[in-house]
Amino acid sequence: MSVKVDKSFWDNKYQNNETGWDLNQVSPPLKAYFDQIEDKSISILIPGGGNSYEAEYLYEQGFKNVSVIDISKAPLDNIKKRVPTFPKENLIHGDFFELNLRFNLIIEQTFFCALNPDLREHYVSKMHELLLTKGKLVGLLFDAPLNTEHPPFGGNKEEYRELFGDKFQFKTFETAHNSIEPRAGREVFINFIKK
Repeated sequence: MSVKVDKSFWDNKYQNNETGWDLNQVSPPLKAYFDQIEDKSISILIPGGGNSYEAEYLYEQGFKNVSVIDISKAPLDNIKKRVPTFPKENLIHGDFFELNLRFNLIIEQTFFCALNPDLREHYVSKMHELLLTKGKLVGLLFDAPLNTEHPPFGGNKEEYRELFGDKFQFKTFETAHNSIEPRAGREVFINFIKK
């Protein structure tokens, strides 16, 4: 990999408005999932959340225990501007791998593919550590080769089965049926339960 993917890399992306991954809306598969959650008191984390329209949507639907962590401060500031009443203490400027909290639900939305592939096993272990008993990792992973030199880094179902299989039970692991058009057929919807 030729690009160093670190804090300054992401800061530069936001400063230069190079945020092609940003949908400017809640991802349809995630919205559909959120709309069927009945317990609005659960603790939810969105790691590498960026501008996190998912956090905004959840908050507006009455979920009050939603946290976003991002290594770059810019997207967290964007959330504060869009949703001034969002709890400031739930907007965490820091490194996901150093987080020491526990959650019922963690949302995966373009975080996995943004990380250096060398960190994937560490990602799985950290997700397992951050989830409470029977906690869920829910979201979208790319089922496409994508890039090898810079994010987004691709992946495939076979790799994910091997990566997550020891620590998670696969409740849902299928091609997303309601992706946005540019990602149609290239996203896997996951609902993994901590073993």
